[in-house]
Amino acid sequence: MTTAPLVTNDATVLGFLAIILGFVFYTHSHPSWQKFYKFVPALLLCYFLPSLLNTFGIVDGHSSQLYFVATRYLLPACLVLLILSVDLKAIMGLGPKAVVMFLCGTLGIVIGGPVALLLVSAIDPSLTNDMGPDSVWRGMTTLAGSWIGGGANQAAMKEIYEVGGSVFSVMITVDVIVANVWMAVLLFMASRAKEIDAKTGADTSAIEALKEKVEKYKAENERNPSLTDLMLILAVGFGVTGFAHIAADFLAPFFSEHFPWTKQYSLTSGFFWLVVLVTTAGLALSFTPLRHLEAAGASKVASSFLYVLVATIGLHMDVSEILKTPIYFLLGITWMLVHAGFMLLVAKLIKAPLFYMAVGSQANVGGAASAPVVAAAFHPSLAPVGVLLAVFGYALGTYMAWLCGQLLQLVG
Repeated sequence: MTTAPLVTNDATVLGFLAIILGFVFYTHSHPSWQKFYKFVPALLLCYFLPSLLNTFGIVDGHSSQLYFVATRYLLPACLVLLILSVDLKAIMGLGPKAVVMFLCGTLGIVIGGPVALLLVSAIDPSLTNDMGPDSVWRGMTTLAGSWIGGGANQAAMKEIYEVGGSVFSVMITVDVIVANVWMAVLLFMASRAKEIDAKTGADTSAIEALKEKVEKYKAENERNPSLTDLMLILAVGFGVTGFAHIAADFLAPFFSEHFPWTKQYSLTSGFFWLVVLVTTAGLALSFTPLRHLEAAGASKVASSFLYVLVATIGLHMDVSEILKTPIYFLLGITWMLVHAGFMLLVAKLIKAPLFYMAVGSQANVGGAASAPVVAAAFHPSLAPVGVLLAVFGYALGTYMAWLCGQLLQLVG
């Protein structure tokens, strides 16, 4: 029997999140907290502290609508405002290593699943004894769908491999916990990027050039935003989001009804269309005078939306769930370690910066909702790279997860 959360009013929950974010940012700028934040990244705290509200039953993150609001309203507006000032030529100038690391992340998940099942089944042979609907290997196919693409790809795997309800619910829990723990690790690594890149000898010149270009533009053009500036920033962010919702509400049902086979490409998903449309609109607007809204702080407004999103993602994490089905979490963690190990090895071989590894991984595992968060942890100007790679993941998700399922079936 589950106990009801202490707080069920989303307005109160939003208040808690606002206080947490305010506390983190206030202490982060306070001299007496500098030593603490030298070891604990502020972004990680914005993510971890809300998870304690969920873990200790103060709030039920899954019944709260705040995550839905953040991903459907704040995230699209955030993406528009972050991409608004993007220098597409400079992004392309980052070179092919970002795409190579993303594809290595995908491959790491495809091979990581069977390897993890093989290793953990040596500890618990019962994991490979069942071939029915609730068999572990079938459940793992949905995890592969989620970790390469997203929710639509996960649902596609559930249908393709006829996954039973009980193992599916366990895998959803594993998905949320393991993916969130990995995101926390990536955020921590992002705060140590310079030291890590120095040790690996990675070439970060293209990334640094892009960041310097953005900083130079800010230094030369930045101004105190007027009320008119702020209202224009909100008008662009939420205006584009509104029109994207109208188009997504038409396109997703249209493809679902007339071209059902496009489900494997996520074209029947409203969220997929929302991300694609706001990304495209943001890129188009970056060639217009509206890109100068960056001088008035468009990316700062976007970042505030992003931090609210991070806090609502944290609300979905319940650390205590790990204790309920430890063997499944061991399976998920082993899988993620194979994925991470493979990516780190390739990054070392091709001397890729940590940024490419982290964003390539999160574009797979987290998708469009969290890839820009990890990218922005390196620098706000790099957030579009996370978005573009995540959209690429939606397209690959079903194919590669299906391949992973075939390999899992051989082991299971």
